[in-house]
Amino acid sequence: MKDKLLVLAGPTAVGKTELSIKLAKALNGEIVSTDSMQIYKYMDIGSAKVTEEEMHGIKHHMLDIIEPSQKFTVSDYKELAEKAIEDILSRKKLPILAGGTGLYINSVTCNMDFTEADSDEKYRKELERLAEEKGNEYLHNLLKDIDPISYKEIHYNNRKRVIRALEVYKLTGKPFSSFNVGEEFYNSKYDVKYYVLTMDRAKLYERINKRVDIMMSEGLLEECIKLKNIGYNSSMQSMQGIGYKEIFYFLENKISLEEAVELIKKGTRNYAKRQLTWFRRDPRAIFINKDLFDNDDEILEYILNDFKA
Repeated sequence: MKDKLLVLAGPTAVGKTELSIKLAKALNGEIVSTDSMQIYKYMDIGSAKVTEEEMHGIKHHMLDIIEPSQKFTVSDYKELAEKAIEDILSRKKLPILAGGTGLYINSVTCNMDFTEADSDEKYRKELERLAEEKGNEYLHNLLKDIDPISYKEIHYNNRKRVIRALEVYKLTGKPFSSFNVGEEFYNSKYDVKYYVLTMDRAKLYERINKRVDIMMSEGLLEECIKLKNIGYNSSMQSMQGIGYKEIFYFLENKISLEEAVELIKKGTRNYAKRQLTWFRRDPRAIFINKDLFDNDDEILEYILNDFKA
């Protein structure tokens, strides 16, 4: 019999954090973050990291696990997250995966193979140099003919994924998008219940814009100044995250602060759109439209009834 695993996903700013904590309380669970920015130390405001106070005593895993200067792969995430899940299960508790990075969720809940394509450090450095010289869009365009699916699905600013897709093609001769797809893909070692929160797009975008304003008032600029003073810079993987990248552009005198804030809002809205596209492709996803409920407690009751059924 497979161990149960609950996933609570959805686009950024839809309200996953608070609901995940309520679920953990109701189901004797602990939370495993599936957010690709919250893994970094010192990056709290821009990643909307849950605070100690907001946790209400619920244990969280996969937060603040690496320095912003360190490289971190999906394979690394899978290894550490599965250790956390086994630890939670060993204490007879329910692991709840909560967050919006679909690839992190799939790495744990799908039959994903990270070993078939190795790495080519020399080629990777060559692509990095090319991106620095000619820009992310130029690099992204290299995918157009060899892997049109990845070209469409990977944003050009996600340089790490673009480079990985090009690297996989060079090493295997097969498109990156052809890996991990097949009837065995969703054959997880866990018994997965996968819930995705959604809401009216206009309302979501309004929430995103408001949240960016709140981040600025809570000290996102000051957070980025501290990171810059420690020695972190905009070329690092961690600083490519939405919110950090734009503020670093401002700190490097490339754009005004007003432009940076607008770019963060626009980038976050676009990211939310891509997240929803990702989740819609997953046949396991049970979509929960928040607009059809009066409050979070009603959503909580709905999930609890479905999960226990």
